[in-house]
Amino acid sequence: MTTTHFFFIITTLLLSCHTLTGASDFVRPIDRSLLGLNKKEKVSHFKFYWHDILSGQNPTSVSVVTPPMTKINTTTAFGMVNMIDNPLTLGPKLNSKLVGRAQGFYASACQTEIDLLMAMNFAFIDGKYNGSSITILGRNAVFNKVREMPVIGGSGLFRFAKGYAEARTHWLDLKSGDATIEYNVYVMHY
Repeated sequence: MTTTHFFFIITTLLLSCHTLTGASDFVRPIDRSLLGLNKKEKVSHFKFYWHDILSGQNPTSVSVVTPPMTKINTTTAFGMVNMIDNPLTLGPKLNSKLVGRAQGFYASACQTEIDLLMAMNFAFIDGKYNGSSITILGRNAVFNKVREMPVIGGSGLFRFAKGYAEARTHWLDLKSGDATIEYNVYVMHY
């Protein structure tokens, strides 16, 4: 090995070490208590009804992507995407007490069944949870009696949340697509 090769290898190693130690400047350990993580973790159960309204003058679910009819499987609507701002109520009737809104989207993600990819925030507007949200991301096999989707996080009182949500169809109008779904959400949070 020549002196030039040796110098090149040493310089490269030193620069690599500097780069590796310099890269850690953006991350540092933090005291858990500063984030409220020194409290005991709680498990809460929420039950509410999700109203997906596609019909009428004021729909809460709007199709934003509709695949071309030549490409679409008409039995599953594969590729369809709907944006939602659906009411969450205490009871199954739309005029029940409003406790929040489901905001996000669902997309038909299966070519052979009606399976949806659900990505939504349950944004609460009532009581001590006002301003907090729970985030759901997962598969919703629409015609299964019970569908389970993971809680992947949240905000406000639900920071660091984890858990799962169970969805059950309470009412569905196949003609309009309108539906009322009962959600039971089990969430661990601080």
